[in-house]
Amino acid sequence: MTATMSVLFFSGWLDLSSVLIFLFVFLILVDLIKNKAPKNFPPGPPWSLPFVGDLFRIDSNRIHLQMFAKQYGNIFSIRIGQRIVVLNGLQLVKEALVEHGENFAVRPTVPLSEDITLDKGLVASGGYQWKQQRRFALSTLRNFGLGKKSLESQIQVECRFLNDVIDKSQGQPFEPISVVNNAVANIISCLVFGDRFDYSNSYFQRLLKLMNEAIYLEGSIWAQLYNMFPWLMRRLPGPHKKIFSHWAIVIDFVKLKIKEHKEDWDPSTPRDYIDSFLSEMEKRKDDAEAGFNEDNLCSCTLDLFAAGTETTSATLNWALLYMIKYPEIQEKVQAEIDKVLGPSHPATMADRANMPYTDAVIHEIQRMGNIIPLNVPRMAVKDTTIGGYTIPKGTMVMGTLQSVLFDESEWEAPFTFNPGHFLDEEGKFKRRDAFLPFSAGSRMCLGEPLARMELFLFFTSLLQQFTFFSPPGVEPTLEFKIGFTLQPKGYKLCAVPR
Repeated sequence: MTATMSVLFFSGWLDLSSVLIFLFVFLILVDLIKNKAPKNFPPGPPWSLPFVGDLFRIDSNRIHLQMFAKQYGNIFSIRIGQRIVVLNGLQLVKEALVEHGENFAVRPTVPLSEDITLDKGLVASGGYQWKQQRRFALSTLRNFGLGKKSLESQIQVECRFLNDVIDKSQGQPFEPISVVNNAVANIISCLVFGDRFDYSNSYFQRLLKLMNEAIYLEGSIWAQLYNMFPWLMRRLPGPHKKIFSHWAIVIDFVKLKIKEHKEDWDPSTPRDYIDSFLSEMEKRKDDAEAGFNEDNLCSCTLDLFAAGTETTSATLNWALLYMIKYPEIQEKVQAEIDKVLGPSHPATMADRANMPYTDAVIHEIQRMGNIIPLNVPRMAVKDTTIGGYTIPKGTMVMGTLQSVLFDESEWEAPFTFNPGHFLDEEGKFKRRDAFLPFSAGSRMCLGEPLARMELFLFFTSLLQQFTFFSPPGVEPTLEFKIGFTLQPKGYKLCAVPR
């Protein structure tokens, strides 16, 4: 009897193990067939693991440097959940994003982004809705001063607030990142919310900190795992949960601002982007596909607020770090400021033409700062030939900006901080085709004009009023942390009034 039961138990166990082995082998075969490289597809690693692909090859702390590595040429493919084509160098990036721009004008579906904003807004949406929203955002921002003297005056006022806060440090070491973030956030806040926030506002400071941390985590290995296995990661604890909890708090802030606007909204006198969007909702009730509804208002406002804060503030924080790292360059900038502006005259955008060295330094900060090294991904909407290879419809494409900004065939000393990259033999400012920090093509950053204005006015004002240097005994380093953006690690400096 006991022997019979043992045989039956073994037979049952064998049947179960056989089923599990069969399922495992079946899933591996399905994975291999599903992810088999198409004909004439860009080359990549010779083998990948089932399910996780090439994720094990990626160091999330230096992923931008790995994508820039050229083991497989300037165009190659990797598999991280799905097949991704990576384009390196100015020639290939422009070929894809400019010459074949319409074929790559769509964002791929990314589970993490989809779960945060439902692929709405200005960054993640596509097609007709994206075109309508982008056109409306550009028009509205221009109406509220983008490219005009009225916005210049607003930035100049914020420069004075920022300078006052820095002056209170009395030459003692302090960390500049939070106050710079607040200053930059105030400009986009005035445009979208109609108001600025004091540097002592702890609630707003917390919002900026949560937003910064969420953007950092979006570039982590946890975010990659979420995009590969969303059905699993939604149920598992981990740092990826912070992404959603952080954004939820920021989204609640945006929703509160929208609610306040609706309570005292006067269609005849729009104050900002939210007011203008509310008016557009009324006008385009019959055009549902354009996305003029309250949910999308929240997503678009969030995109403008986050993108309008994060990238410019990170660039200015790199700027101050480079100035304390290279004091001789800081001195030359200040000499030009003194010559053109004097000690107290605030800079205007009209002054930029007379300040080629300062302009060159700002451009070199943007190049070396390399804020979005991997670029925001695109997706092929039809089969397209790039660099002699076929990129099938539906393939995610990354035209890396790191590879363009450090392209050895385009820059004389790509890995050296050298403002001379943007100066001709006579010392006049020189434009460079490989300067693409805002990307290229139809989906290039819509905030480029605003960022250029902020960078010039804030940077000039800071160096006009202060000399920055590293705290005694501290050697400044260019250490970075990479998430969705590339930022300097926390650092301290001293600011002495001039």
